[in-house]
This record gives sequence, C-alpha cells and structure tokens, in this order.
Amino acid sequence: MSIRYAAKAAGAFCLSALLAFSGVSPALADGISLVRDAETENMVREYALPIWRAAGLNPSSVRVYLVQDDTINAFVAAGQRLFLNTGLITQVDTPLELTGVIAHETGHMAGGHLVRGTEAMDKLSMPMIASMILGVGAMAAGAGDAGMAIITGGAQVSQRSVLAYSRQQEGSADQAGATYLQKAGISGKGMLDLFSKFRDQEALSTTQQDPFIRSHPISEERLAALEERVKASPFYSRTDSPERVHQLKMVQAKLNGFVDDPVVTFRRYPESDQSDYARYARSIAYHKNGDNDKSLAELAPLLQKEASNPYLWELKGQVLFEGGKVPDSIEPYRKALSLNPDEPQLQLELGQALLAAEKHAYDKEALGYLQDSVKRDPENPTTFFQLAIAYGRLNNIGMAELSTAEYYESIGEMRDARGHAAVAQKHLKQGSPEWLRAQDLMQEEG
Repeated sequence: MSIRYAAKAAGAFCLSALLAFSGVSPALADGISLVRDAETENMVREYALPIWRAAGLNPSSVRVYLVQDDTINAFVAAGQRLFLNTGLITQVDTPLELTGVIAHETGHMAGGHLVRGTEAMDKLSMPMIASMILGVGAMAAGAGDAGMAIITGGAQVSQRSVLAYSRQQEGSADQAGATYLQKAGISGKGMLDLFSKFRDQEALSTTQQDPFIRSHPISEERLAALEERVKASPFYSRTDSPERVHQLKMVQAKLNGFVDDPVVTFRRYPESDQSDYARYARSIAYHKNGDNDKSLAELAPLLQKEASNPYLWELKGQVLFEGGKVPDSIEPYRKALSLNPDEPQLQLELGQALLAAEKHAYDKEALGYLQDSVKRDPENPTTFFQLAIAYGRLNNIGMAELSTAEYYESIGEMRDARGHAAVAQKHLKQGSPEWLRAQDLMQEEG
C-alpha cells in the first residue's frame, strides 16, 4: 500500500505532493494532489480494460492517476491520461457507476476531446506529473529531506484548461461510452444512475456542486438521449458480481482509512461493525494513530480469511515498516509480491524494505526488485532514488550517479540531472547504453 499520510517519524507530509492550480474550484484551490496505491489503480484498470479495448485504445498506453480530493470528479488530459478523484471512488454506490464514468471519460479520450486551453495541460509532461507524486520510499525510510526534494514547482493551469468541455463533446462522450460498454457486454445503468444524481445537483449553488457537474454539465436533453441509448442495450439488466462489489468496498474502506482523520474513520466504521471493510479501515486508522498492535489485530482476521489478497499483506508490511520493525516487514512484503509478482509498487516496497534493513546480503536482491520495478513503472521518482542507494551500496558508482540523474530528471530538476549524468559518464563504459543515456540526460533542456 503506497498511500502515505503525515508521519511523525518522517517529519513530513507523506500522502502526496502538490501542484498548484490557479482559478479552480474551492475543492482544488490549494492544489491538486496525486496519490499512488496499487490496489486502487489495479481495480480501476480492471474496470477500464474492456472499455479501452472496445474503444480501440491500447491499454498499455493509458495512464491512470488518482487525485486526492474528496469531491466527485474525473477528467482526461493529452497523452491518454485519466485522472480520477478519490472522492469519486469512495462515493459511488456501485462498481457500475464507476465503470460508467470511466466509459464516459474514455469517450473523451478516444474522441480526441481535449479541454479548452490545452496548451496549459500539455505542459503537464510525464516528469511534471511524476513530480506531483511524493516518493514512497524516501519518506517512509525516514529520509525526509530527500523525500521532500520530490516536491517541485508546477505549471499554473487555469480552470478552463481542466474543467471545460463543449456540450457537443459531452453528448458525444456519453454516446461513445455507452457504445463501448455495450461492446464489452457491460450495462450502462451505472452511468445513467450516476448522471441522474448529478442532474439533481444543478439546482444547487456552484459552491455546493461537485466539480464533475461544473465540468460536465448535464442537460435534460443529454440525459434523455443517454437513457434511450443505455436502455436499448441488451446488457442493461446485468448487475455487478458480489466479488466486484466486495472489491470496491474494500478499496473504499482503504481510501477512507488513509485520507480521513482517524476520528472520522472510527465514527464511520465503529467497533460494532465487524465487516471486512470496517476492519480494513480501522486497521489503517489505528496505524495512523501509532497504535500498531491494534492495527495488526484488526488485520489478522482479514489475512486469515483472504490469505491470497496481496494488498492485505502489503498493509501488514507497511504497518511493521513504518512502526520501526523493518526486518519484520520483509516477509509480509515478500508474501504480497509473491501473490502479485508483476506489480511495480510491491517490487519497490520490498526493495525499499530490504535496503532499510541495512544488511549487505540483501543489497543485490533489493537491486533486482528495483530494476524490475523501474522497467514496469518508469515514472516513479522514488524507484530511481532507491536504485541510487542500492547501486551505491554495491559500489557501482556509475549506475548510482545515473540513477540519481534519472531521479532529478523525473522531477524536472534538469540542472541537477545534468550534473549527476556528467559524473556518471566518467564511471560508465564509453558507448554503452548507460553511457549513452547519461549523454542524453546531459543534453536535455530545462
């Protein structure tokens, strides 16, 4: 689990970094925060894959970003990037409602509907977006200064750039989304239900509306056209499976547990509630309060019941790791990765734990996990940061410097990137792929 929160041990805010937006709604007035969580991201991709394929998109080309904001909103940006507020995920009533939003946003994506003022959004390059995500490893390991270095200044993006589609584009995205859902054999009822709820909000003042209703205005004509299209589908009566409902409720509990104050979590999930979701949320809340014994006690029945759930083992590893029991965290992280061996965030977390154990025997193993992680997720600055540590421990100065250069490049600090790349070249074999990469970094502008 790589959602982070304010941790006294690290001495810094560990949930996410901020990128300032100007002129946006009150919910976004202080900036947009991105969080990383493998369980949530993988659930969204699972919902989205059949829709993206039906739309003719290459799933490997689409990136999903979670915006830490409790309001309901979603939008797409250039480069096939889908942004979903955590508030959207926690407040939908069914998986089909979330799937419906994904289908609608896919309609925008496949239709090439770029928000007005796209010049500003285009400035959100991959390094810029990566810089919005606070490093999992540096902060959790206590390297507060290094972790805070991931926070970087951001481009100013106006409200028009993020929150403006034409009425024609909105209707087109509705119809396209309904088509993709039908091609994928999925009911569009969730999209219709959610949009109907939004339609009821239009009578509210703008300060009370969710951002989605302001960025995606829903007219009676648009809603009627969507209803006609969705109800004509032969799959309209299909419902969510119990497994998918359970999956969503677990993710909602996790997000609520990490994002909300523990007092709110305990009120939302009282001890009298012995459901899996309540235990999951309370385990996180107890951990945030520093009561790790109670956190692990809440988690134990879940691990016994769902021993094949990698994210429960991940949470156990996190509780132990951040509770100062680094050696004890390694085995839960190993278990999590064994259950989902291709997940880069789990590879990063295990590699980080192995390095934090400060045993030379673990260094080479940690390097292998981090190398695999960066291949699968080359946008995470923390992986490069941890790679630099691993290479340094193994006395590979050239690669340690190159990894440091990659880290600085990923957060948009090109002056530092070029400096470390120059040092890396002195230690790398001339003409090798690594030497050439260092040369490329030295020549990058910024």
